[in-house]
Formats: sequence, structure tokens, C-alpha cells
Amino acid sequence: MQFKNFVVCACAVACGLAASIGEARDLLRVGTEPTFAPFEFLDTKTKEYTGFDMDLIRAVGDKAGYDVEILNMGFDALVPAVMTGTIDVIAAGVSITPERQKRVDFTTPYYTSGLSMLIQKKNVGKYKTFDDLKNTNLAVQIGTTGAEKAKTIPGAKVSSFNTTSEAFMDLMSGNSDAVVLDRPVLAYYLKNQERAAKVLTIPAYIADAESFGFAVKKGNTQLLEKLNKAYADLKASGEVDKIYSKWFQE
Repeated sequence: MQFKNFVVCACAVACGLAASIGEARDLLRVGTEPTFAPFEFLDTKTKEYTGFDMDLIRAVGDKAGYDVEILNMGFDALVPAVMTGTIDVIAAGVSITPERQKRVDFTTPYYTSGLSMLIQKKNVGKYKTFDDLKNTNLAVQIGTTGAEKAKTIPGAKVSSFNTTSEAFMDLMSGNSDAVVLDRPVLAYYLKNQERAAKVLTIPAYIADAESFGFAVKKGNTQLLEKLNKAYADLKASGEVDKIYSKWFQE
């Protein structure tokens, strides 16, 4: 009788172990370069990698049935790492370009970036595109693509600042009519500045638009399809929009 009980217990343990093994999930190794807020950066308080990309790839990976591990790498090392199998996915605000598509496969685009303008809400009907900014006063940050774009606008008087904060303050004070800058930077600013969000807005217009996507090894169709399916499901459920609204405000 004791032997029978032992056999029953042993079988139960074996079945439990088998079930546990069956429930184990594959690891999705995600490479990033965490210095591109608000897409990916290191939270100094939690010491965790955070940002829009990080939240999204964790949600997509989980939906696809993976445990997600984030790995910090130099940006130039990301494509070689996914090509050699050191990592499975790149999540680093990577623009989908023809040149990169020769080396890696991209998922469904999840974000459209580009240059936009920040204006006062009272001028929303006045400034819709960059063509409307002719002969206006513009604020820019030195060294940005927005600064270069502003220089090409006919008749515009461009004031250059060392930081984005100074450019935003110039707009808030009424010294400038618009700030020309990368759209995600503008949207992140409005999300985190409640006072500014009450009086400022970003028109729908985007110049030099480019799409971001997650990248996988060229030819890894199985993983690509899993990630795309997971993203589509999260998009349909509204979860993608929730993650977006956590980081950006238009």
C-alpha cells in the first residue's frame, strides 16, 4: 500500500513537472539603445528601461507568447546583432528605410515620425503646414533637423536656442509663432507639461515623414508573423492607443 502511494505521488510530481515544462515560454531577446526618450531610456529611479518602444515591445512580445528580455547595445551594433542571432528583435526607434530593408525584415510600422510644429491653439486655423509659416517668427533648437528646415521657410525670422526648453518658452511668451522640431519630441513635451498643453497644440501636418518598425533577422518569417499578429490584436483591442497616450499628447 505504501509502495502504491509512492507510485501515485511520483506520477503526480512527474505530471506536474511536465505541465510546468509545457507552460514554459521562449525568451525574446530585444536589443535597444536607451538614450532616445521618449522611445527608450533608462529610468534613473527604477533602473529599468522604459519608454514607448519598451512598453510596446513588452506588450507585443507577451501577446505573442514570449518572455521579453531587454539588452542595452550601441545603436550601430543592433543590426549586426540581429543578423548574427545575438538578439531576436531590435526596438530602438529604427526608421524603415530601403537600405535597412536589405539587411533586416521590419514589422508593421508602429509610429510615424517626422518634422512638425508646435503653435498656440488660437492659431490652429492659421498655421496648418510649413508653407503657412512664411514671414513668421520661429523658434528652434540649435543643431536639429528642425533648425535646418526653418531656415528654408521664406521670410521666416529664426531664433536659435541651446535647449528645447528655451525654444518652448519663447513660444509660450509670444515671441515666436511656432517651434519647428521632431514630432515625437513635441508630443512628449505636451504630455509632460500640463500648463503648456492647455494653450499649445501640434497640427496634423508632418514633413519628411518616416515610419518606425521593430526589426528581425532577414528571412525570420515565423517570428515576424507572430509579432505582426500580436501587434494587430493589441491595436484592435485599443491597447496600442493606451500605450501611445501614456507617452504622447497631440
